[in-house]
Amino acid sequence: MKFTRFLADAAVHTGVFETNDVIREINGDIYGEWEYTGKTFSPLEVKLLAPLEPNQIIGIGANYVSKVADLPEQLPEIPVFFFKPVSSVIGPEDEIVIPNGTEQVKFESELAIVIGKEAKNVPESDVLDYVFGYTVGNDVTAPHFFHQDGHWTIGKSFDTFTPLGPVIETELDPFKVRVEARLNGAEKQNSATELMIIPIRRMISYLTSVMTLKPGDIILTGSPVGAELVGSGDVIECSIREIGVLRNTFTAVKENAPAH
Repeated sequence: MKFTRFLADAAVHTGVFETNDVIREINGDIYGEWEYTGKTFSPLEVKLLAPLEPNQIIGIGANYVSKVADLPEQLPEIPVFFFKPVSSVIGPEDEIVIPNGTEQVKFESELAIVIGKEAKNVPESDVLDYVFGYTVGNDVTAPHFFHQDGHWTIGKSFDTFTPLGPVIETELDPFKVRVEARLNGAEKQNSATELMIIPIRRMISYLTSVMTLKPGDIILTGSPVGAELVGSGDVIECSIREIGVLRNTFTAVKENAPAH
């Protein structure tokens, strides 16, 4: 199923794409019990939002190689994880704002995992039972704001720096998809998830050994080779064919209009 959140009639709704032409509204908890309301909407008459309001957002750094032969024989004992604030989340077609202090930021197209059940100390063999579904994420990064000692938090935390969408796909084999990105129409990223250094099962299991994952947590699984610095006016389309296209435009900070 393809779950979505959308704005219609000045209100936020949750729904399921029945077809590309029909969204069926639902009420309830998408991770638990919900029901159809009987109302339907056309995608043409709504504004799609990020498909969820995350509980927390966890990313993994430098997690792709360019070819299978480059995968390490031994995985790192402690993977590089980082947090992004939920205030950085935006949806499809929203603008990504380049912050003051830099003229360029980097796009990073990623497969995003949505946790559906509370998970603690889960073995790799069972972790997919705790996954609700998958969406497309763009881990926007401002390397100019990375700390010289290696701290990434500020450079990944600005408002608008975590586009998500367009839907949460619950029926997806994450091991048989390709993570892609097109910048102004030109392909920049296109990698299979088999090129991940820390595989999905290991990633989730490791996190549950450290912290309790809860419904609505997002795990950004890393970005393929090919991410680039971009500037105001550039258009990025992050996509996973089975989920959809997450399209956003970069823009410079708009100065406040002078008071009259």
